[in-house]
Parts: sequence; structure tokens; C-alpha cells
Amino acid sequence: MIIKPKVRGFVCVTAHPEGCARHVGEQIAFVKAQGALPQKPRNVLVIGSSTGYGLASRIAAAFGASARTFGVFFERPSSKGKPASAGWYNMAAFARAAEAEGLYAGSANGDAFSDEMKAEVIGRIEQEMGPLDLVIYSLAAPRRTDPVDGVTYRSCLKPIGEPYTAQTLDTDRKEVVPVTLDPASEEEIHATVKVMGGEDWQRWIDQLDRAGLLAEGCRTVAYDYVGPEVTWPVYHHGTIGRAKAHLRETARCIDEQLQGKSGKAFISVNKAVVTQASSAIPVVPLYISILFKVMKEEGLHEDCIHQIDRLFREQLYAPGGPQTDGEGCIRMDDREMLPEIQARVKELWPQVTTASVEELTDYAGYQQGFLQLFGFGLEGVDYEAETEPDVCIPGLRNPG
Repeated sequence: MIIKPKVRGFVCVTAHPEGCARHVGEQIAFVKAQGALPQKPRNVLVIGSSTGYGLASRIAAAFGASARTFGVFFERPSSKGKPASAGWYNMAAFARAAEAEGLYAGSANGDAFSDEMKAEVIGRIEQEMGPLDLVIYSLAAPRRTDPVDGVTYRSCLKPIGEPYTAQTLDTDRKEVVPVTLDPASEEEIHATVKVMGGEDWQRWIDQLDRAGLLAEGCRTVAYDYVGPEVTWPVYHHGTIGRAKAHLRETARCIDEQLQGKSGKAFISVNKAVVTQASSAIPVVPLYISILFKVMKEEGLHEDCIHQIDRLFREQLYAPGGPQTDGEGCIRMDDREMLPEIQARVKELWPQVTTASVEELTDYAGYQQGFLQLFGFGLEGVDYEAETEPDVCIPGLRNPG
């Protein structure tokens, strides 16, 4: 079938298998071009491995350190002639590339929040890998069923305390429009923390620890974002920010738990990038579009793979070890938050209108990055040719 992009809101409901494979291949090539990591983790688990920072983490571990990796994800296979999700095609391409180089690449597709999935993954790691040197937690999901109380909680993107009005970029219509968000209720705040906080990360570490699968010196990392003050009402000071505060407290608890193994837990505060998750947050698409323009002009722009390769190479596995801020976080957003970068963004922000959006932002780059998440807009791919949507993932035992 011939597959074209079909965008609905902040999601593209189609994905191109060859385009996704090309995108994964470009990221692998980038990591390999940087050479081997100074130190090499042997066994790596990535929870939320199929897109964005999670995918980049698995690529950096496998192709920068020749590590054995296991990826957990929740993706849709092709069905009845319809394409699979982009993450499915990403994992298929990754597994094929790993297999070609003789690297172990185990995969499990399903609800990572469930104890059933944890048990399956732990059983396979015991049989096929052994104790883990690195556990990456990179889940971004709209809802979570708590295995303890059985309740399904749904996260929301809202301010706390009072309504918030600001300009945002409607990327479908290429229009700068005002958006007003009502404040979250206490129930909505609680639910967002249950989904996006550190509770599930802690549960994974506890169960891996009880199974004896955390190696001496094991490190675990979860990803966060802070951003500039212009986004704080809906992000850092909103429901997501409350969840991320819980994530940071969890990191401190896990760090204490790992001390007996000489292990460490970290939060990596990453740069703003185009992901399926970030596209859904009001105000953020406008900020990212301006930020991309400024950082590209200064030669400082990074996508997920550049960030994570630098995290592994210059922080996690650098000879001197990770450098953290006063809260114990690794600040991979250091280039984004440079005063001169933020000053330029702040200068441009009030000037951007629908008429000036192409001139004052990198709208084209934002759109290109968004489509590439789904395998579209990649050089060397014939999008007019027939392609096979039914693709298998080597190393996956539970195909759907």
C-alpha cells in the first residue's frame, strides 16, 4: 500500500515503515560516528523505548557501547491493512540493526505499568541477560491503571490555582492563537502524579531488586523537563510539574536504596524537542518553534539522539562521572537555558503573530521534526511507492 501522513491534532495516525527505519538508521549512524563510549554498560533495560528519548537511549546503549538491551513499549502492530504505529516500526528497525551486528535486543510489547508485564520482563532478563547495569525510565502515557488499587488514573495538562491564558501555535493551521486553560482540581492533580510521577519507576526498581537483577554499580535514570518561565504556568508549576516533583523525590529514594550496591539514581533534565508528548502541551509548540530558530542560528540545536549520546558520553559514562546541580539532576538542557538563548527567545516571543510565524520561528523545522517522528519527510524514501505495512519485530514474543 502507499502510505501518506494523516495528521489529526497533535498526532499523525499513520506511519511509514521504511521512513521510520531510515530515521532509526540515521540515529544509529550518528552514535557510531562518535565512537565507543568511554565506559560501557553491558546490560540495559529501557522502559518506554520506542520513540523520543527512550528510543535514543536504546540506540546510544546498543551502538555506542555494544550493550545488550531490552526494550519495553506499548505499540500497535499493523492490522487489516492499516499501518502499525511509528514506535512499532522503530522497534522493528532497531531490532534488525542490532541483530545484524550480533547484539542482543529483547522486546516486550504491552502495559509497562502492569505487574504482569514487569513479571514477564523480569523473567526474560533472568533467562536471557543477567543483572542490569543501567535502567532507563522513559514512559510518557496519558493514563495508568494502578496495580495496587485497580483504579485507572488519567493525567491532564493544566495550571494549578488559577486559569492561565497565553499565546500558542496551532501547528495544523499555522496560526498563533490565544489559549486559556482552567485550573486543575485536586483530583486531577492527584491523577496526574499517579500517571507521570515516580510511583511506577519505584515499582520497577523494587521488583528488579527483589529478583537480584540490579548489578553492582547499577545506575537508573528518569527523564524530566523544566523549561523557561514562559512555560511554567502550564508545565513546571502545573500538573505536570507536580508529577515531576514527585519523580525527583522518587529519585532520591531510589538513590538511597541503591547505595548498598554502589548504585545511583539520576534525573536527566533534557532539552525541549519535538515529541508526540510535547506536541500536546499548550504553549510549548510556540516556544519550541522559536527556540529551534535561535539555537540553530547559534549552532547549538540538538535532537533526542544528540542529547542522549551526550548524556551517555559526557555524563553517565564519562571518566569523572555525572555532574549534577543542587537538586541532584543532570542538566542536559544547559545549552537551551543559556542566558543569551533565553533572552533572544523572550525578545521574539511577543513579536510572533500568524503573519510573522514563518519569519520569526522555525515553524518549518518544527513541522519537519514532527512528521519525521512518524517516518515521513526522510530523504531517500520513495513515498509514492508501495510498501508493506505488516512488519515483525525480531526478539518480540508477544506480538500484540
